[in-house]
Amino acid sequence: MKVHFVVHESFEAPGAYETWIKERGFEAGYSRVYDHEPLPRSIDDIDLLVVMGGPQSPSTTREECPHFDAAAECALIARCVDGGKAVVGVCLGAQLLGTALGAPHEHSPEREIGKFPILLTAAGKANAKFSHFGDTLEVGHWHNDMPGLTAHAKVIARSEGCPRQIIEYGDLAYGFQCHMEFTPEVIERLIAASGREPGTFAARRFVQPPDVLRAHDYGAMNRTLYGFLDRLVEAYADRR
Repeated sequence: MKVHFVVHESFEAPGAYETWIKERGFEAGYSRVYDHEPLPRSIDDIDLLVVMGGPQSPSTTREECPHFDAAAECALIARCVDGGKAVVGVCLGAQLLGTALGAPHEHSPEREIGKFPILLTAAGKANAKFSHFGDTLEVGHWHNDMPGLTAHAKVIARSEGCPRQIIEYGDLAYGFQCHMEFTPEVIERLIAASGREPGTFAARRFVQPPDVLRAHDYGAMNRTLYGFLDRLVEAYADRR
């Protein structure tokens, strides 16, 4: 399996996705766009495309962020989906996935920063890729937006603060507004990059301060993410 990451900022790191790749013996490639690395010209060497998060939105312009080209990323995502590749979008990546398929992103009802439960919907409980999630699962969050819904999209999971946490856009295409890849190292990067952001919004219901963010155990949700990814690559291999 060849996994390609699109990474928008150094502090929005792949985290547990990289651990999964190493444990499975897969290959990883990168487009670190914050370092001006190019997007892939060809999708031939991609089995799984993972588009990470970032402070941008799909409507962010090149003038606002010169290293971020939303249109080019959406084109890459659409080519991978059309080409039968597996695609996972995380946070901003989930919003770009929806946008690439014709569903513009929207603002979430609540800003979420921390670790809060998501609840599987009926569609989620019926999907074998999520059979190990249980009815609820505590996962990481750091967002203010959410992905759009296409006519055939299925909401797999929601939270009290956001109705679209995991979206199925197709059997091999999934958007995760939540951050199941968080590790203590990624959390430290986010806290450092955000400055006073968690404290600024501390009065909000779903925003936790840095000391609480640091105290969480992210291992269980990481392992649950691995189970989903294993099932996703099995579905991909069955189609080859």
